[in-house]
Amino acid sequence: MPDRYLIAITGASGATYGIRLLEVLRDLGVETHGIISSAGITNLKIEKSFGPKDFASLCTVTYNERDMGAGPASGSFLMKGMVIVPCSTKTLACVAHGISDNLITRSAEVCLKEHRKLVLVPRETPLSLVHLKNMVLAAEAGAIILPAMPGFYHRPKDVREMVDHVVGKILDTLGIQHELFHRWAGGQLSEEQSD
Repeated sequence: MPDRYLIAITGASGATYGIRLLEVLRDLGVETHGIISSAGITNLKIEKSFGPKDFASLCTVTYNERDMGAGPASGSFLMKGMVIVPCSTKTLACVAHGISDNLITRSAEVCLKEHRKLVLVPRETPLSLVHLKNMVLAAEAGAIILPAMPGFYHRPKDVREMVDHVVGKILDTLGIQHELFHRWAGGQLSEEQSD
């Protein structure tokens, strides 16, 4: 299996998580294939002043969300897993109910049927009962639900460190080593952290 991951950005707020994940994976030399939805493009422009070309510059390969004939739409396309970050509640609902209405949701369905890692990073609050039920359905189908909820035990000094905490959790789930944040050590803070 090639060291290849599919990263998708959808229309929820929190595009910075997806961009930071792609930056870190690029710096680690990991092959990344990217898809961004039309709503994701809108949010990326609003939140990061990024356009599709900026997104593409961070990926090894990119696909159009409407290209249902692209590699990731098939189980024969080998990859270790997929992360949808941020994952809109619409995308979550499609994944939970097996609705493959674009390349993002089809690729997610492929990951589930092939028993590959699928990490969904919702960024929505508060959550309705519909959202919660869809998370349960997706988890029962094999997805990993990893809400964008930064921790604070590592004493983040700025927003970047809060973003890195969530991105680090995604990397942990994928089994990719990183040093984006200090790990919990039974309540002990290193001298560097206690400054």
